[in-house]
Amino acid sequence: MIMSNQSTIISIDCGTQSLRVIIFGEDGSVLAKKQIMYKPCVSPRPGWAEQDPAVWWNALCKGAAALKVEYPDLIARAKGIGVTAQRDTVILIGKDGNVLRPAITWLDTRKARGRYHPNFIMKAALKAVDYYEKIMHSQSDGQCNWIQENEPEIWKKTWRVLMVSGYLQYRLTGIAADSPSSLVGHIPFDHKKQKWASPGHITAKIFPIDDDKKCSVVQSGKEIGRVSAQGALETGLPAGIPVIACGSDKACETLGMGCLDAKTASLSFGTTATVEICTDRYTEPIRFLPAYSAAYPGRWVPEIEIFRGYWMISWFKDELGYEERAKATATGIIPEQIMDRLLDSSPPGCYGLMLQPYWGASLKDHYAKGSMIGFGDVHGRHAIYRAIVEGLAYSLREGLEQLQRQSGVPVQKVAVSGGASQSDRICGITADILNKPLVRGATTETSALGAAILTAYGTGSYSSIEESAKNMVHFAREFNPSPDNHELYDELYKIYTQIYPILKHVYKRIREVTGYPS
Repeated sequence: MIMSNQSTIISIDCGTQSLRVIIFGEDGSVLAKKQIMYKPCVSPRPGWAEQDPAVWWNALCKGAAALKVEYPDLIARAKGIGVTAQRDTVILIGKDGNVLRPAITWLDTRKARGRYHPNFIMKAALKAVDYYEKIMHSQSDGQCNWIQENEPEIWKKTWRVLMVSGYLQYRLTGIAADSPSSLVGHIPFDHKKQKWASPGHITAKIFPIDDDKKCSVVQSGKEIGRVSAQGALETGLPAGIPVIACGSDKACETLGMGCLDAKTASLSFGTTATVEICTDRYTEPIRFLPAYSAAYPGRWVPEIEIFRGYWMISWFKDELGYEERAKATATGIIPEQIMDRLLDSSPPGCYGLMLQPYWGASLKDHYAKGSMIGFGDVHGRHAIYRAIVEGLAYSLREGLEQLQRQSGVPVQKVAVSGGASQSDRICGITADILNKPLVRGATTETSALGAAILTAYGTGSYSSIEESAKNMVHFAREFNPSPDNHELYDELYKIYTQIYPILKHVYKRIREVTGYPS
């Protein structure tokens, strides 16, 4: 337990399925935590995914109040508050501060028409560089575009457009502001300059938002405001405590793993698997896809995503893991630990069974589908599970190599976080495929830790973000690659990289016939 005369840091991490209020010590240790679960969204129509922002605020209030009852001394010694949250989820508030409609979350698949329609010459030019379809697809996903087209009266009443972090910070302080790192979504933000896009910028054209509806931008590590009397009354948090600008969940996760430069990559074994590096030079991870602002001012986090990444483990558990779920119920061991034993039932390389984990299309490969090839009579459920784990690692390696090429800096090690990172076997397989040392954090709450690092710096506990991270980030275990396993995986990886180019036209034809994915 932290010494009684030391300050504490409060982090609020608002995810898709739960909100966590966590109290950290200035050394990065987790002193107390409350997690409030809720449904990810409601679907008033097929494909829609909305959430009442009150769900998030009430979860914050409930979690903070519970901690105040159980740990009043830790709350009383809180030096500051940092908020990190899910990305690409839009909340509209009126001049009275009230929410105008349910938030449209990142899970939503409704489509807008969009108002940007380039002329013939511009259209031809965009097609020539394989950009036109990406722009049109991205524009159709804009939540604010859809609202402007279908709910113009609500748009007219809108005072501010906020992301989830901005909304919670507004409820705490009464100030509508957010960090560049948190302003990630289908909005007109220029991440290269880390400010709202100028009128001529392409994002301003495809995601138009009036200037008077935009929130203020505050750099990560700087004070947004202080908890208001009303915020204190509703949450139980001390009035007047500073609220520090932090960053999105992914950016804070990268910081919380100690990734301050391109020599260490951050892997997220979450619902959406990602590989990121932190760089002081703006470089787009995929052509025309921005490098998002890091939770470190003046830096960026180029990112490669695998949509539906380690969600595939949940998919396997739900669709093919009845036996493991039954054993878990009988023994009290979580299903994922029992499923680890399946990984030992097949050798590295899975006797040639390979999986491409495109269970969800991306901006780059918007007609991609998943595939599994190489089946034989030796393959059972255990082989399918190992092929999933290996396929995800191959895809992460592909992304990592792309980031290394663009940054020009060789990655020396990778740091891993996310639910699946708690599996020693998954970490070991990933280290073998990447052929790099892999370190796992001492806490699973890496996004919240990233916010705590920024808050500790912003409230004066440390003189720099580097010093704050050095003192607060700790690792529990390192996994070193097996040379023999890597030699096999290296040969299989060469085959893996050929799967998509060979099947691309097949995926495209399937989409033309079925209309899925749209």
